[in-house]
Order: sequence, then C-alpha cells, then structure tokens
Amino acid sequence: MESEFGANTACAITLNTRLTPEQREKFQNTKLIRQILGTAEIIAIVGLSTEPTKASNMVASYLQDEGYRIIPVNPRATEILGEECYPDLRAIPFPVDVVDIFRPANEIPDIVQDAIDIGAKSVWMQLRLVDISSAEKAMAAGLNVVVDKCIKMEHGRFGGMLHWAGMNTEVLSARRRR
Repeated sequence: MESEFGANTACAITLNTRLTPEQREKFQNTKLIRQILGTAEIIAIVGLSTEPTKASNMVASYLQDEGYRIIPVNPRATEILGEECYPDLRAIPFPVDVVDIFRPANEIPDIVQDAIDIGAKSVWMQLRLVDISSAEKAMAAGLNVVVDKCIKMEHGRFGGMLHWAGMNTEVLSARRRR
C-alpha cells in the first residue's frame, strides 16, 4: 500500500515523532546529530535510574560501552554504573558536552536553563520528550538541540549497528562509519 511516506510506511523513521517537518529539520537534523555524537565525550544523563531494566540505565550502559563518559544526575543516588552521581547539573564540577534528558516534560525548562548556565554544548531530549520553547531557548543560547530522539538509537543508526538487526535506518552505505 502506497502512502505519502512511500511504499514501506512501517519503516519510515519520521512516523515516530510528533514534530512538524520544520521542527524535524531544526531539532532532528541528521548532520547535527552526527556531529554531536562524533565530538561528545562526556554525557550527563538527567534522570538516570539505578534500575538496570529502565531505559535510562540501558542507554547509559550502552553509551559507556561505546566509549562515552556518563555522568549520572539523580538526587536519590550516590553512584550509578560506577560513576559518581550528582543531584543536579549545577553540582557537576567539570564541563559536560551533552545533557541527555530522561525526566518528565514539565521538568525540561529548569533542566535546559541549568544546561545553559553550566555551559553545556548540547541538550538532548529523549524519545517522546518535546518542549519546543525550551529547545528554542537552548538554541538561542548557542546550544545544539535534539528533540524526541533516542541517543542510543541514533548512535546505533549512524554507527551501523542497527543494520545488523535488519532495521531500516535510512542511512545508505556499504561502508561502516569510523
């Protein structure tokens, strides 16, 4: 069955977002995502759970395995995945490259303001987290912004790992990215 997305509608990545086409271009830009993932070294994960079966913990564990330094931000923990845990972004005593958000949407404005205040380079709102006004504010402050995307899935998408599972990543290449 043909649709506006083409013959293979079930595999269209854009079906999984609530953003408009203009917002997708601005906040889900492929080149920007690749740049963030290729240059980031330290990722603060706000809302990182101590529970290994939670999405935030699985994402953090994956990112650690891929060579990123994960900084847990959770006021109810002292250590997660072998890293010292901080109660909030302002308590982190060194610069972070990416602030990855795993908190409810109503908490995003304060987290984004903290990310701006600490001089983070990027803000990443995980899947189903959308706060366009906070995203615009972060962009206006000079931060890179990704909205409604999973950092783990995007890393796997551009690193070639999702192809192994047979997923359509909309990335065409016979070569593996270095």
